[in-house]
Amino acid sequence: MPEAAGLYYEDHGSGPPLILSAGMGGSGKYWRPNLAALAERHRLILYDHRGTARSDRTVTPRLESIGDDIRLLMDALEIERASILGHAIGGMGGLSLALDTPERVDRLVVVNGWGRLDPYTRRCFDARLALLRAYGPGKYVDAQPIFLFPPQWISENSERLDEEAKHHVAGFPTEMVEARILEALRFDLIDRLEAYPLATPVLLLASEDDALVPPGCSARLAQAIPQAQLVRMPWGGHACNVTDPAGFEARVLAFLGS
Repeated sequence: MPEAAGLYYEDHGSGPPLILSAGMGGSGKYWRPNLAALAERHRLILYDHRGTARSDRTVTPRLESIGDDIRLLMDALEIERASILGHAIGGMGGLSLALDTPERVDRLVVVNGWGRLDPYTRRCFDARLALLRAYGPGKYVDAQPIFLFPPQWISENSERLDEEAKHHVAGFPTEMVEARILEALRFDLIDRLEAYPLATPVLLLASEDDALVPPGCSARLAQAIPQAQLVRMPWGGHACNVTDPAGFEARVLAFLGS
């Protein structure tokens, strides 16, 4: 099993390096719908976040630690500079890395992320946390599609979601997810971004129908990042790379210039 700095990783394709960082669940498997298209033009490094899946299961809740781990992974693989594609908190880890060591980040894509938590999203996180604490991983995973996918897509893929839920519950990192939700409620990068504007080119990709993170969160980030491009996807929900992989990949590859 390939491992670097305590992190399980996979290496796909060839070309300019592109590191894929998942959201709350932390598993590199999240990017499976996009591997073939992205690997045609890039060397893809996907990994499991520390505390989840096949990586070191030490709980590291701070979202800034995601950026630290990306840097450790780059060091271990002798990658001096790479582009980062991060979903939600994976993208915010990328923002943290770009602020700390901008010379290591070529381009950054943040998918349905935020710099300061929206009150609506806070209510969603409060509900998810209460569900996890009261009923455990099973009910948490059952409810998760409501926050990730558009209603029609859920209806059309119900059997697939039921099958995937069985695998998600097995080995579910309860302690890590709970800690990360609490950390997401705290996390705020807006003041830092405004005080130290990023020169790194950033794509803020936002779904108009995201039921967890309203697209206005990406618009607020765009105000704080001079080099940001704000691109809206008309449909796809929070996990738009899963529901509309072709549309997602076209926008990402156009930004990366590949």
